[in-house]
Amino acid sequence: CSEFANSRTADKWMKFQRDFENFKTACIPWEMKIKEIESHFGSSVASYFIFLRWMYGINMILFGLTFGLVMVPEALMGKPYGSMPRKTVPRAEQPTAMNFATLWDFSGFAQYSVLFYGYYNSQRTIGWLQFRLPLSYLLVGIGTIAYSFMVVIRTMAKNANDDGGGDDNSFNFSWKMYTSWDYLIGNPETADNKFASITTSFKESILEEQENRKEENIHLVRFLRVLANFLVMCTLAGSGYLIYFVVRRSQQFALEGLENYGWWERNEVNTVMSLLGMFCPTMFDVISGLENYHPRVALRWQLGRIFALFLGNLYTFLIALMDEINLKREEEKIVQQNMTMWFANMYNSSYSENSTSPFQVDPSIVPRGPCWETMVGQEFVRLTVSDIMTTYITILTGDFLQAVFVRFFNYCWCWDLEYGWPSYCEFDISGNVLGLIFNQGMIWMGSFYAPCLPAINVFRLHTSMYLQCWAVMCCNVPHARVFKASRSNNFYMAMLLFILFLAMLPVIYTIVSIPPSFDCGPFSGKQRMFEVIQETLNNDFPAWFAKVFGYASNPGLILPFILFPPCACVLTPDYNAGAKKALKLGMRAAALSAAARILSMESIGLH
Repeated sequence: CSEFANSRTADKWMKFQRDFENFKTACIPWEMKIKEIESHFGSSVASYFIFLRWMYGINMILFGLTFGLVMVPEALMGKPYGSMPRKTVPRAEQPTAMNFATLWDFSGFAQYSVLFYGYYNSQRTIGWLQFRLPLSYLLVGIGTIAYSFMVVIRTMAKNANDDGGGDDNSFNFSWKMYTSWDYLIGNPETADNKFASITTSFKESILEEQENRKEENIHLVRFLRVLANFLVMCTLAGSGYLIYFVVRRSQQFALEGLENYGWWERNEVNTVMSLLGMFCPTMFDVISGLENYHPRVALRWQLGRIFALFLGNLYTFLIALMDEINLKREEEKIVQQNMTMWFANMYNSSYSENSTSPFQVDPSIVPRGPCWETMVGQEFVRLTVSDIMTTYITILTGDFLQAVFVRFFNYCWCWDLEYGWPSYCEFDISGNVLGLIFNQGMIWMGSFYAPCLPAINVFRLHTSMYLQCWAVMCCNVPHARVFKASRSNNFYMAMLLFILFLAMLPVIYTIVSIPPSFDCGPFSGKQRMFEVIQETLNNDFPAWFAKVFGYASNPGLILPFILFPPCACVLTPDYNAGAKKALKLGMRAAALSAAARILSMESIGLH
């Protein structure tokens, strides 16, 4: 009896463990949807949705930091709307401040709210908690980039370790034939998905074997690949020239006044960039048919080409923004002089009319300086929203309408639409992956000027998961050559790390080099944004701590730790060894620069 009871207890314990594992799997967001897609479309398509889910988790953390430490404190403890000029819509803009077109352009009341940099107050502490908002704003902006670096590098190292074991080429078909089925499956739907997954896995392995045994005319292949790269370079050059032309036009429109032009002139740059991002990847996909690469290699070439396209578009956009910033700063000098004269006249007239009343001015009529930080934030928000709308419209009017046309007109057409032209669409892995990566790059660059951007991206990723899962299952067909994803996830991470590094540079440049606007934002009244750190050290910490921090803030100590680890992790096949080597190099460079600084200080009598 005791043995029977022990066996039943062991069975119950095993059943509990199995049920608990199933419960943990069910708690993973969108796990069953991704498994179903993987079973029908292969691991290469599933790798995109796994990447999207991972980015959704990252953006939830960024949204929590920005919302909890910047937006909520200002909304609850800061001065209310209408209490000061930077928090008040100018009187000339009030009649249209709530119009849909104005709000859609993120102007009007949206511009003078916690969504953008210019609304935040420059008081060192706010509220009864004495919350240090300017310091929190700066640290959150830097902390989001530092956290993103840490998570991306850690994920790359984990993926490298996970891919390092086992030999997939030994008796591959035998292992799949005799060990693929899971005999614990009891759900008919799960069994169908498992059957489709095993079938797709066999297709992937067969393709790998065919590619290994394929013989080609090497001279013809080389000629076609050179021709394909020439066509790609012509496309990239044409795209760059078009963006340059549009940016120059937009600068001319800005000088003449955008209020004199219509919707197209105000949104020409964003629209052209979105259209190029939609049509150029399709052109690259057509050109790649000449090269006859292995599908995995072709995917990486496609990703690299679209990466070059998006990178050129993004930095052309940044150059245009820097030109606008310079124009705003020149305008700011004139406004400062006019404001001084305006306040003097208002004070004299108020004093002469009633010498006993205090000097009070309606904030809505006070002249404003141009807040270039808010302008930059608005541009990034508009570009992000434009990208979201382009993606959704492409899915609905492209994949869905094409699938409906093929499905219902195939019965009365001259040829078979399903197997001929246009047929059903295949899921564009490269275009969607690069769209995610560059959209995330815009979030990293723009969230310092528009704290609402992480929230917009969370909404975008959440809805994209459902919409694209539906589109894949209902409107797309599996690729004609199904292939294993292999280490695609780490390839995506490497590109994400590179774009994170590029996104960090403009933010750091504005923090340490460009003077902030004088009458808006948490850093107004300072020569540089980073001075808020020194102000906190002088007021809230002992003198010796400020001196130690001054030594530690030497750029020679900081830059090696910023520059070496990302570069080493991208360029070294062994990511762990690369990170360790980069850390050693960074420590050596930091030690040498610190020693040089100490010796230079001692030479002039500073100890």
